[in-house]
Amino acid sequence: MNSVIVSPKYQVVIPRQVRNSMGIKPGMKVQVIHYNNRIEIIPLQNLKKLRGRLKGIDTEIIRENDRL
Repeated sequence: MNSVIVSPKYQVVIPRQVRNSMGIKPGMKVQVIHYNNRIEIIPLQNLKKLRGRLKGIDTEIIRENDRL
């Protein structure tokens, strides 16, 4: 488990192991969420990089007869 210290300017350094495993680079945007009495940091990905990720996914939806 990694721990960090909050600076006087309320800054924290993300440990190297976490940065490397998550692919976090300098200048990258992250989303900070307060959830269930904890802080979660989620790296935001560029939408252009996500293009094509769902290629080949089955988009057919089976609907019930009364739900047309």
